[in-house]
Order: sequence, then structure tokens, then C-alpha cells
Amino acid sequence: MKRRTFLKGTVTSGMLGVAASAGLLTPRMVLAAWPETAFAAKNIDDAVDALLGSTALSASGDIKIKAPEIAENGAVVPITISTGMAAESISVLIAKNPSPLACSFALGGSTLGFVSTRVKMGETSDLVAVVKSGGKLYSAKKTVKVTIGGCGG
Repeated sequence: MKRRTFLKGTVTSGMLGVAASAGLLTPRMVLAAWPETAFAAKNIDDAVDALLGSTALSASGDIKIKAPEIAENGAVVPITISTGMAAESISVLIAKNPSPLACSFALGGSTLGFVSTRVKMGETSDLVAVVKSGGKLYSAKKTVKVTIGGCGG
């Protein structure tokens, strides 16, 4: 039985190697699409427009940002964004970073509006959370002071 399993694995590996060398399996086909222009933007408005198609942000008190007021190390700043809205996506932007768009999460219909992650901040800046809900964009912001820079500082 072990011999058959070994032979099946060997044949499968060989077939995958042939398919990859023939160009049938390329990493480009496997990788998810990502908004290159949004990540290349140099300011928040351009990033939001490239990512979500509009810059019409409405301030919302329903978006809660949990982040430290003073981040001792800008290389690892833990943040949590939560909302009671039926969120389609949650995006995090940092105004003074070289690339303001830190991350964006597309949420499913039955997913709670909650995201917890770590971001890199180069200097003291506003952290902006943008929530897309019902085709409209809502935002909230919080200033985070950074004592040691994380983006090359």
C-alpha cells in the first residue's frame, strides 16, 4: 500500500512539473487581483478614488477605531476597526505614510464589520478607516503618535 501511495505521489509531482514548465501553471494565474493604482497613490484621496471609485466620504460615529494613542514602535501598530453597519469593505489608510493605503478587506454579506491587524506607520499621523456600506463611503479617523518610525525612520 505504501508503494502505491509513493508511486501516485511521484506521478502527480511529475505531471505538475511538466505542466509548470509548459506554462500551463504560472504563479500570475494563481495570485489574487490587487488594486495596484490604489497602493501606488501618494495621498488619501487618490487612494480612496482608485480603490473604491469615489472620494465622497461621510464621517460616521458608527465606526470604532481601537489603536494606541502613542505607538512606541511604528513598525508594528496594532489596530482594530469595528462597525455595526452592513459593511461591504473596510480599508485602512495612513495619511503620512509613503503609500497611504495600508490594507483593504472585502467582506462577505454575512460577515461582521470587524477587522484586527497590525500596520506600519512612518511618523505621527492620522489613521483613517473607510467603510463601504450600501454603496456609500463612511470614515472615521484617529491620530496615532509614533515615537520610533517604522517606514524607514
